[in-house]
Amino acid sequence: MSVLVFKTNLGSSHLIEWIAPYFNSHPCISEWSVDSEDVDNVLRVVSLNLIEKDVIQLMQRKGFVCEALPD
Repeated sequence: MSVLVFKTNLGSSHLIEWIAPYFNSHPCISEWSVDSEDVDNVLRVVSLNLIEKDVIQLMQRKGFVCEALPD
């Protein structure tokens, strides 16, 4: 299992609620969370087989900014 961490523009509960169905129903995501109190609106995704590029593409297709944060 890996934890992927991203900087996003998910800065409000409304945006987090909007994206939630996509993450909740994704078969490769076991857990996810957004820290909207953090200046980077950090998204953490726990997955067995997703890579950073997969999450970035999912977010970008939905119109959000997403970039990997270094370990």
